[in-house]
Amino acid sequence: MQYIYENFTFPADQSFTIRSEFLEIRKYTALKSHVNFEIALIENCSGKRFIGDHIRDFEGTELVLLGSYLPHCWQYYQAVDPFQPPVATVVHFFPDFLGRQLLEKPEARQLNVLFEKASRGLLFTGPAITTAKNLMQEMLCQTGLTRAALMLQLLDMLAQSAYVEVLSSPYFNAVDNSGEANRINKVFDYIFGKFREEIALQDVADLIPMSSAAFCRFFKRKTNRTLIDFVKEVRIGHAAKLLLEGHHNVAEACYESGYNNISNFNKHFKDIKGVSPRDFIKRYNEHSIVIPS
Repeated sequence: MQYIYENFTFPADQSFTIRSEFLEIRKYTALKSHVNFEIALIENCSGKRFIGDHIRDFEGTELVLLGSYLPHCWQYYQAVDPFQPPVATVVHFFPDFLGRQLLEKPEARQLNVLFEKASRGLLFTGPAITTAKNLMQEMLCQTGLTRAALMLQLLDMLAQSAYVEVLSSPYFNAVDNSGEANRINKVFDYIFGKFREEIALQDVADLIPMSSAAFCRFFKRKTNRTLIDFVKEVRIGHAAKLLLEGHHNVAEACYESGYNNISNFNKHFKDIKGVSPRDFIKRYNEHSIVIPS
């Protein structure tokens, strides 16, 4: 299987992300890997699960926690109930999403054990699935501290669950096998630090090091996007963060994000976000919750 390394950036007002989507019935042929932890709830589907060096058929509903850089893939064969769509609800987060100090508290001991075990992938069964489903559905509808509290409750429930199976073998170490991911992350770090400036292809390729042509093939194969597209995503993601914080207007966000042309910025913003910068701000403000004084 092909390996694809992903990189997730969180919105300015979120320390983790959660999404729910209908599954496309197909046999995916690429293992994905990313630095973020992942919780995946898959419903009404049968297929095959690949987690590290673990391969097994699955059917119905399953709940999995994955640690950093653990390669994973689900192949979807069919819906269990043909009259209902198969659905996946996915959370991406870092263990310290509420701050490193929380994990240093004695009450967080079980959480730290959970995160250590997640390096091999964990499959939860029994009552944990129903509880997780209810919490994740509520998380999709909440924002702010309420959503963060639900996330902490979900992790605490998983940490205490007695119905859990470790998936990948103890001989499979995702960190030891993340050499290529580390090379990609070196590129990510460089771009995150330089995206406000002009970025030369050869300067990035020299980080690996590779020729520019070899690097382009390597980067596209490992991230499923071109370097130009990735830089665009980083710049627009930063611009969106500035706009949501409310301290920059559209022109200021444009120039603070590495652009020197408003029309080009507006085009790229709409390509990534689906709306213009002004409509993006308007849409966000319409969904903001105003707390009366």
